[in-house]
Amino acid sequence: MITRRSVFTLATALAMPAAARAQAAWAPGRPVTLVVPYPAGGPTDVLARLVAGEIAKDLGSPVVVENVAGGGGSIGARRVATGPSDGTSIMLASNQTHATNISLLPDGGGYDPVKDFAPLAGLADLQHILVVRPDVPAKSVEELLALVRSQPGKITCASTGQGSASHLTLELFRAKTGADMVHVPYRGSSPMLNDLLGGHVQVSFATTPTILSQVQSGALRALAVASPNRSPHLPELPTMAQAGVAGVEADAWFGLFAPSGVPAPALARLRELTLAAIAREPVRVRTTEVGMTVNMRDAATMESFLKEDIARWAEVIRTANVKPG
Repeated sequence: MITRRSVFTLATALAMPAAARAQAAWAPGRPVTLVVPYPAGGPTDVLARLVAGEIAKDLGSPVVVENVAGGGGSIGARRVATGPSDGTSIMLASNQTHATNISLLPDGGGYDPVKDFAPLAGLADLQHILVVRPDVPAKSVEELLALVRSQPGKITCASTGQGSASHLTLELFRAKTGADMVHVPYRGSSPMLNDLLGGHVQVSFATTPTILSQVQSGALRALAVASPNRSPHLPELPTMAQAGVAGVEADAWFGLFAPSGVPAPALARLRELTLAAIAREPVRVRTTEVGMTVNMRDAATMESFLKEDIARWAEVIRTANVKPG
């Protein structure tokens, strides 16, 4: 599903100027390494491997996916930022590695997401869903806010960790509504979900893959999606703005980035192939199946969006005095 935030149609994405086509003859002299700064096996890894496979086919050269987890994605990001700048080292970047680490981690994690990188393209988003346990007497965002206001400092809201996207979504929600909920951070989605289902916490902003089956089974109740777009997986669910709270748009995003300094012919070729990869129907279908929403952005759009996203989350982090876990 390509949403209204996608900035061009498939035809536009694949229609390149003649000058860019001339640059597209570039080919690497060795395999391209695509660094994924997270563990193997999750939706993020699936997305990276899907796109890597398509790029490899078009490039006529292997694209090797390497998982370099740790440090909130900063270890993998630093490796690419300081690695080869000949087009053979790229990374799957996220809102964490390229929008929030710079405000959360000491020295921004050891790299500058704008100066040290060149965007190739935006690929997909992970939407955050506001969910409550079935025994919470709230069937809408309005009812939840009324409940929270009647019990300030009593309702618990779980996140996947201090400074995580889930936590920052809560802080953005609190900033827009004044909701006085108690933040309960966990080390990842599995322990957070276990305690949510077990009744130890009441509310959460969780990604679609984390809670979709529980919502569909009735084990959790979804109230709204913290996104400008409705969920393709839960299409009847309102956006936060449609539920009466404007400005709570907190999609986690993913895109491919190269280190700065990559020669123009290599950069143009990689950008073209990245857009072609995410535009293909099998890739889009599988990306949706793992709980993501395809959101194609070309390099120029990604560059301006990145700067806006860095500034937006810096303000949330500063105002809420968020510290990394």
